[in-house]
Amino acid sequence: MPVTERALELAMAAAQAAADKKAHDITVIDVGDQLYITDAFVIASASNERQVMAVVDAIEEALLNLPEKAKPERREGHQQGRWVLLDFHDIVVHVQHDEEREFYALDKLWKDCPIIPFVDRDLAEAGAEAQ
Repeated sequence: MPVTERALELAMAAAQAAADKKAHDITVIDVGDQLYITDAFVIASASNERQVMAVVDAIEEALLNLPEKAKPERREGHQQGRWVLLDFHDIVVHVQHDEEREFYALDKLWKDCPIIPFVDRDLAEAGAEAQ
């Protein structure tokens, strides 16, 4: 089953919040056909533990500010700040330190699943202004 409208809304809001905190290599993967427990993964990288935590905080705040608020049902890895998993039921967000992202290669693990395009709002606006 393709990603639900709610999951897509959450995933795009989480991805944009990550981009706003300068996370990089942001990927949104539709895992709905492979997993029954969630519809999408959002994976983002950060260069240090402090940035991982800032990205996580921004994502939680952004999803709480949506019209239909979303709070994570579970949060793992928050103490270490190397790989934080936020389970919002409809989506699961992985914010990883660059080294963990490279080592665990979640993108490759889920390579058979469709990628949902994400365009950073700020980059899109900057590109439109340049034209």
